Amino acid sequence: MEHVEIYRREGEYPAWPANYGLWAWGREIVAVFSLGFRGAQEGLHARDMNRPFIGKQARSLDGGRTWTDEPFKGVIPGGTSLSGDEHVVPALQCQPNIVPARDLPPLDEPIDFTDPETVVMCARTGLVEGAISWFYVSRDRARSWSGPFRLGDFGQKGVSARTDIVPLSQHEALFFLTAVKSNGQEGRVFCARTVDGGRTFTMHSFIGEEPEGYAIMPASLHLSNGDILSMVRCAGRVNGERRAWIEQYRSSDGGLSWQYEGHSVSNTGYGGNPPTLNGLPDGRLLLVYGYRDAPFGIRARVGDSLGHGWGDEIILRDDGGMSDLGYPRTVVLEDGSALTVYYFNYGPDTDRTISGTLFRP
Repeated sequence: MEHVEIYRREGEYPAWPANYGLWAWGREIVAVFSLGFRGAQEGLHARDMNRPFIGKQARSLDGGRTWTDEPFKGVIPGGTSLSGDEHVVPALQCQPNIVPARDLPPLDEPIDFTDPETVVMCARTGLVEGAISWFYVSRDRARSWSGPFRLGDFGQKGVSARTDIVPLSQHEALFFLTAVKSNGQEGRVFCARTVDGGRTFTMHSFIGEEPEGYAIMPASLHLSNGDILSMVRCAGRVNGERRAWIEQYRSSDGGLSWQYEGHSVSNTGYGGNPPTLNGLPDGRLLLVYGYRDAPFGIRARVGDSLGHGWGDEIILRDDGGMSDLGYPRTVVLEDGSALTVYYFNYGPDTDRTISGTLFRP
């Protein structure tokens, strides 16, 4: 197991790779994250809400051991905050300035979801009523991004998109998204379907019932037997106490209906943390998530090829200083090892980092 530091600058606040993406082409890897500035510690986060959060990238050419930072070159509609309106004051938010019909056109060139050189990244304004979402496409390993392109509201009060896409064929895919609940708060998971390479989308299905707390940030995978497995970040009150966990859902009909299969992770700590879900070369499944209770860190579980059973929790690291960490993305490399990228800290008064762990599941 090897830990690497991907991005760190004094006084800056890099965070939340789970909201964006991580892709690998052999030994070349690109991570996208959000970059702001440190501020006073307020509950979970210590970010300066009076300064913008911008998109940022880091690229490795040696399998994740060394990294070079780059600007995110995609056009951000309405301002500078990429998937971060909730982290800045109203004057810096994108949502008030976006006119979807003007700023979010439909995609012109269809996506080939089977092309390994093509990657898609989803983005959004905020998390509550009125949230607007879109996506970008890169065909040159994230050196440039076309977009933003329209996702639509699917008849919901708002849509908060993070990148979770299951390809089904060359031009057909399911986009797993989070809808604003009936009370205007986040969130409830659903999937949208495209059959024309992302030029149009239709509402496909909700995953689970509307929760009392929230169900957000799915991580989904098309399994070898044709099933689709989706892991969902959840939080709510259990016996009067606020808890957070990861729920497991399965579809055997292409995402039209979903069966709840219980908690794949019973506790992800204070405020919860999203999962990543990947297939390994030997057919097993890899689940990774941040853990926001002491000892703070990053954890994993390995399951069988269909997700019917999960092994014991694996501690990737437990040296975090507080709960402001996690939000991982994971890729499986050509040699069978895995790279998980996340944001991290060594204490409330230290800079946040984008870090990674290379390991063999």
